[in-house]
Amino acid sequence: MDNSTEIWSFVLAAYGHIGELKYLYFGITLLWYLSICAANTVLIVVIYVDRRLHEPMYILLCNLFVNEIAGSTSMYPILLSQLFSDTHEVSLPWCFLQMCCIYTSASVEFCSLAAMAYDRHVSICYPLHYNVIMNTGRLVVIILIIWMYSIVSFIFSFSFVIHLKFCGNVIDKVFCDHYLVIKLACSVSVFNNISDLLFAFMTIVIPFSLISVSYMKILVVCLNTSKENKQKAVTTCTPQIVSVSNLFVGCIFHFVDSRFHVARLPDKVRIILSVYLLICQPIVTPFMYGFKLPKIRQSCKRFLVDRKQTFKFR
Repeated sequence: MDNSTEIWSFVLAAYGHIGELKYLYFGITLLWYLSICAANTVLIVVIYVDRRLHEPMYILLCNLFVNEIAGSTSMYPILLSQLFSDTHEVSLPWCFLQMCCIYTSASVEFCSLAAMAYDRHVSICYPLHYNVIMNTGRLVVIILIIWMYSIVSFIFSFSFVIHLKFCGNVIDKVFCDHYLVIKLACSVSVFNNISDLLFAFMTIVIPFSLISVSYMKILVVCLNTSKENKQKAVTTCTPQIVSVSNLFVGCIFHFVDSRFHVARLPDKVRIILSVYLLICQPIVTPFMYGFKLPKIRQSCKRFLVDRKQTFKFR
């Protein structure tokens, strides 16, 4: 009998034996997940309620906040359940579904930041034509392209995996990693080995190139403008630059940990680095935009003050 036909689940070996610490890890992880959901949900509600924020930039931000919740939900519930598991097994369909959600979310993140960089480029370089270029119809098309491009990119990459037969089932991570799943296949072709690199090129290199071009053009304009306009550009672009930088660093951690076994690092440090994106990015995004952008900060204050006053009145 072919051993590959017996592989119906994968073991997430990075959890190891955590003993009684599982209660502590569970509490910290649950609190972090709830914080991510709460922070992003508040900003989504604030943008929805405040009509003054119904502008392309903030609608694109709202799309980004929705993606942060979706991406976190693709990992944290399974992670929480695995903390109380003795075997740390995840079925093949659930593993594939988790890969689909995590990697699609990562692609949406980069593409959303590319769209936001383009929006800032139009706003700063062509201020008089901004409303014409970034009209409602074009904004809807941009958001649809972001999601469709990300989904199609992963489906293309995943098409190299779905037909594989597996002769092993141990994944040395706390989630299903695309490259490590391929490594468990009984026979691996050149195309299978580079499928995640192709996905990385489509979802990281291309959007990052678009982001770089947009900010280079913004920089050229800022060098030849007034001090006031420079300050405005810095205020609106800083959160995006921080988000892009954090996302890029997280991707480096992910690929290094997947492709090179960093034996010198303690297991817990290596685990944290492997999930850095899913830990930090979903909370960095609302923090940077919620506190750094004046209009959102003011809207949050109005939203919270109004709710407090209503509650006191009642």
